[in-house]
Amino acid sequence: MIFGLEFPTIDHLVEWPSFWGDGEWHTLNKIGLSALIATATTLGIYFIAASKAKTRLVPSGVQTIAEVGIEFIDNGIIDQTMGEEGRGWNPFLLSIFSFVLITNMFEIIPGWQMPGNARMAFPALLAIVVWLAFIGTGIKHQGPGYFKNAIIPPGVPGALLPLVALIEFVSTFLVRPFSLAVRLFANMLAGHILLVTFVVLCESLWTLEWFAVFLPLPFIMLVLLTGFELMVAFLQAYIFTILAAVYIGSSMHADH
Repeated sequence: MIFGLEFPTIDHLVEWPSFWGDGEWHTLNKIGLSALIATATTLGIYFIAASKAKTRLVPSGVQTIAEVGIEFIDNGIIDQTMGEEGRGWNPFLLSIFSFVLITNMFEIIPGWQMPGNARMAFPALLAIVVWLAFIGTGIKHQGPGYFKNAIIPPGVPGALLPLVALIEFVSTFLVRPFSLAVRLFANMLAGHILLVTFVVLCESLWTLEWFAVFLPLPFIMLVLLTGFELMVAFLQAYIFTILAAVYIGSSMHADH
């Protein structure tokens, strides 16, 4: 407590009580609900757009949103990282981008203010999915020799081969998924803590007497941070998706 202002502990900021169920494996809270909403929204947009595309030549509404998303993944991510042969990965990358973006957006919704990716479970699960995808792609395109090609770069002197192979194995198969998950988790958690801090500060100053004269300052900062976190929500979804595309694209061909 500082000058009569009481801020929640970190445990309170990241732990949300369940509002359905009371068992360890049968509960639902804001985090789980945000995942369900993100999944349903993503599926709903593209299923509705697909059904309208059969009867409507000129896109509008949901169909426009879907086409913008598809073109963004094709032109902004796949063409830049995988080339024309990566176009078949559009549904996978579009699903990841949409899910991450929507779960991130819950951070700026008043009364909710908790992005699902501020809990490590979602980023870790998504990173594992990407990890399986680029390993599976490597095996499909290069066969069992993929693992050898991935950890033994061409032209390495024999004396350095064991060390280089170890470094490449760790960086490719361990660091990639770990950094992918931690980057998303850490950025969203930091933004969540910042927004909650200024929300609590505004609420506390409103209830105090003479401290209320300082209310406009944290409120303006809260508005600016909300706009900034909106940009971060999109940027983190883009970074996660484009790195997934880079990893998958790098598994399609052996380095020569």
